[in-house]
Amino acid sequence: GKEASVYRCTAHASTGKQLLAAKVYRPRQFRNLRNDKLYREGRDILKADGRPAKKSDHRLMRALNKKTNFGVQTAHTSWLMHEFNTLARLYAAGAAVPEPIASSDNAILMAYVGDQNTAAPTLNEIGLARDEATPLFEKVIHNILLMLQLGWIHGDLSAYNILYWAGEITLIDFPQITDSASNPHAHFILERDITRVCDYFSRQGVPCDPKSITQQLWQNYNPIDEKARLADWSMAQLQEEEAQ
Repeated sequence: GKEASVYRCTAHASTGKQLLAAKVYRPRQFRNLRNDKLYREGRDILKADGRPAKKSDHRLMRALNKKTNFGVQTAHTSWLMHEFNTLARLYAAGAAVPEPIASSDNAILMAYVGDQNTAAPTLNEIGLARDEATPLFEKVIHNILLMLQLGWIHGDLSAYNILYWAGEITLIDFPQITDSASNPHAHFILERDITRVCDYFSRQGVPCDPKSITQQLWQNYNPIDEKARLADWSMAQLQEEEAQ
């Protein structure tokens, strides 16, 4: 991916697994994530131990605002820990995500999807028959719903971030996980995720109305007050900013 390299590793016997995936982040790439503020709004800055940094730590906040080397490394660590913590909670909740095993200041170790010879492809690399695509689409929507119930939106979901193996799907890549309650752009981000998922599955013959699905999930599982709703960016506004 753009922010990390993933390696297939032989697992230690203590893990009870034969293979693991090591996701090693590229710190320089985090400097280049466009519109990263979009996802960070409403999120804590996490330290290497996974705990939130104190907003009263003025030295840290200045470093983040000025993007010093220390600030960039802190932001990088926070992105990584948000992904690890998200994987841990989602896996415990029964979501279709890799089991997280361990983390360091630059990498996450997690369950490997695939076998000795082949890593699981992403959906964008394969085509599905409609009779297989429909239940897999429903599983993806179920996982989006599960994330919403935990207060999250993936933030970068598409066929490029969903693995396919042995008839099952696995959602990956969570550094841009978004707080659905406190991020004022949450509705747009949710609709964008669902639109991208629908782009793929509609090509596989699955009827899909992303606006309707987004509205149903948002109204039923993520109530938001009118002030926050008015603060949400429209899709046109954000697309214009991303194009700049």
